[in-house]
Amino acid sequence: MRAVLTDLSIPRYLLTAAAQHLPGGIGKSAGLRLSGLISLRDDLATPALPEGPGWVLLRPELSGICGSDTAIAHAKSSRVLSAFYAARRQILGHEIVAVVDRTGPGTTSVSAGDRVAIDPVLSCVHRGFPPCRSCREGFPYVCERFDQPGASRCHSSTLGFDAGLGGGWGQYVVAHESQLHRLGAIPSHRAVLSEPASIALHAALHWRRRGDRAVVTGPGTIGLLLIAALRRLHPDLDITAVGPGAFSRDRAVRAGADRALEPGPRVVDSLALLQGGRVIRPRLTRTPILEQGVDVVFDCVALPASLDLGLHLLRPTGMLVLVGGAGRQRVDWSLVWNRQLTVQGTVNSGPEPALGGRTTMSQVVEWLADPSYAVDGLVTHTFGLGEWRAALRTASAGPRAGAVKVALRPNPDIPLVPR
Repeated sequence: MRAVLTDLSIPRYLLTAAAQHLPGGIGKSAGLRLSGLISLRDDLATPALPEGPGWVLLRPELSGICGSDTAIAHAKSSRVLSAFYAARRQILGHEIVAVVDRTGPGTTSVSAGDRVAIDPVLSCVHRGFPPCRSCREGFPYVCERFDQPGASRCHSSTLGFDAGLGGGWGQYVVAHESQLHRLGAIPSHRAVLSEPASIALHAALHWRRRGDRAVVTGPGTIGLLLIAALRRLHPDLDITAVGPGAFSRDRAVRAGADRALEPGPRVVDSLALLQGGRVIRPRLTRTPILEQGVDVVFDCVALPASLDLGLHLLRPTGMLVLVGGAGRQRVDWSLVWNRQLTVQGTVNSGPEPALGGRTTMSQVVEWLADPSYAVDGLVTHTFGLGEWRAALRTASAGPRAGAVKVALRPNPDIPLVPR
């Protein structure tokens, strides 16, 4: 099997991390070139189906490159979260649209040739364990046995982080039929957004609407899909996007934002001028506070400046939803106490009470079949496996390379479904 393999041995990881600091602005590409952390292999075994009913072998049609993937590639992922992704050998790629190649014993819901989106989350039911407390309470996306492979053979909370089951950056991947969602004739460049769109919807549903004003910081893939989800859920909601550069801001408006603003302290004054509210200016700090501020801020960046701005924009009892990548941040959290704010983390996706127990992925697959769901054009680049370095460079550069979602095409013999 051909696949892009990641070897997370500690020496390789540390060499990649050190290479980021090489002079001349070549650190990122040099890290990939020198470390051996990631390599294209043609000699990997096709992953075997685990024992038990319902397992399926699939051939990826397209697989997206996520921020968590680029963080691993450049040795910048959270060291704390390495506990949740314990496999040393990984085939990345968890945003997958695939074709069923072969079904195992007891499979009833899919057949060979079906096009499906894969929900990458693995929980107790897939590992063959009695449900843990999180799974029993309806939160399988934070299963407490994330590191115990059981029947699944996967040392990770999701597919795409353990070579044992393959991943989207390879010619084959294994999943359970309960993780598969039929796509029919949904175009490939919409279908590959199923997983990130389900995460965006999961984040949007964390806010039980109280008010009419929302801010989404960071109009990358997740931010744009979050804007599209909010517009779908709340047609009358006032949505402000905050992001650098005309490239991102134009796309935010196309996704459903009412306006898009350049990040920085001036956002407070701009929203006060547009929507009302008093501006309060603390001593010896750059960012003012918006009294009578917005009701919710979705932070899809997770940097100190974006988190700080979000806290200054929220009205008392407002909510800050953290959707961006995790990491150690230095932020003054005083306004959380003083304004009685709620800070809500969100990860993965799964069943939702607001959807009657249906999963967010099942919902977004329905949305993707509707042309009015404004996500066309988010997949800006597609590369073959042999071009994986160029794909990672493009995904890492983002708007500087004119990129939103970058995808790999592991099996070029599988025809893409056109727009």
